[in-house]
Amino acid sequence: MLTPFERMIAKRYLWPGKGEAFIALVAGISVFVVMLSVALLVLVMSVMGGFREEMLGKFSGLNGHAVVQAYGGKLDNWEATLEQVRATEGVVNASPLIEQALLTTFNGRTVPIFARGNTAEDITDLGDKVLLGNIADIQPDSGKVAIGSRLAANIGARVGDTITIINPQGRTTPFGTTFRQVPYEVGAIFEIGLYDFDETFVIMPIQDAQTLLLLDDTIGLIEVTVTDPDNVGEILAPVEEALTGRAVIADWKQINSTLFEALEVERVAMFFVLSFMVLVASFNILSSLVMLVRAKTRDIAIMRTMGASRRSLLKIFVTTGTTIGMLGTVVGLTLGFLLLYFRNGIVDGVAFLTGVEIWDPSVRFLTELPVRIDPWEIAGITALGIGLSFLATLYPALKASNTDPVQVLRYE
Repeated sequence: MLTPFERMIAKRYLWPGKGEAFIALVAGISVFVVMLSVALLVLVMSVMGGFREEMLGKFSGLNGHAVVQAYGGKLDNWEATLEQVRATEGVVNASPLIEQALLTTFNGRTVPIFARGNTAEDITDLGDKVLLGNIADIQPDSGKVAIGSRLAANIGARVGDTITIINPQGRTTPFGTTFRQVPYEVGAIFEIGLYDFDETFVIMPIQDAQTLLLLDDTIGLIEVTVTDPDNVGEILAPVEEALTGRAVIADWKQINSTLFEALEVERVAMFFVLSFMVLVASFNILSSLVMLVRAKTRDIAIMRTMGASRRSLLKIFVTTGTTIGMLGTVVGLTLGFLLLYFRNGIVDGVAFLTGVEIWDPSVRFLTELPVRIDPWEIAGITALGIGLSFLATLYPALKASNTDPVQVLRYE
């Protein structure tokens, strides 16, 4: 704690006098650099954290946290396997799934798709993603499917239109293998928020997918959701061992390994790069305090002769420098949160002014800039800003506390 005397002197040194404008300028630059670096750290780490969480949530919303994939595309005795997966500790849900790359045609346009057969429960869970139509209409043998919003835009299909799905693996006839072409009515248009999914996915009841793909009563995949996505491999290890030779388990880390590994590397790299800005700001604080100590050498000597202890002088200059760092950190946090709040408006404004789409969903996977504010990350950024500022004050503060008043005032 500071004494009233120490608090008064520290407050005066925070506002250098008229003859010390350069010191004030350096201190102001220190506050600005700390503010800017902390704001950028908050912005970048929160956006990248949101990007990871949003993508994981959207991926797991369609594929779960892992999939059990049968060798050869057909999982025999899948009901027993499904019950085994559901009984595994840490598994929240497991559902049968069919997914196959096919083609669809409408109004003369043919595009590649992923036909996906889901259970009634999984189809119902898409209700909050539906833009047009009614997901409840997607029933077995209804002849209706749900398609992604980008796919609907690409082929010009609307709710009520009939699209044709083409299965190249049709039935064999004496004249050769004929493509299987099945018409389906568009019952709903959904938007997951992942560009690739919205551009290629066609959702139908699993019974209809079995009929379309001539799978009889078999399935190809089981999607699994677990309590802890980061430890999905450990949770499903007993299942993987039991299914050796019959199926393989691929979790979200393996399915999207390239994307998530690149995202993690970029996240760490950005943190270190922006942390160096805080380090530069701490050097500015050190420089301003060194100049302040030199400018106040006579005052320090007088205070020492009047009874001020070395400890008091140390506390005064540590408080002065740390206050500069704290001020920059607090303002930086405020600025960072403001940028996060208005992030989409800022992106749209920059795109409008420059004419360049800086957030292209086809490249970024997500349709809007996501954010996830991690309290631990914010605490770490705050500790980094204040901690480096505190360390930068130690040398000039020790220099001031070790001032010899006899040497300073001997010629006064």
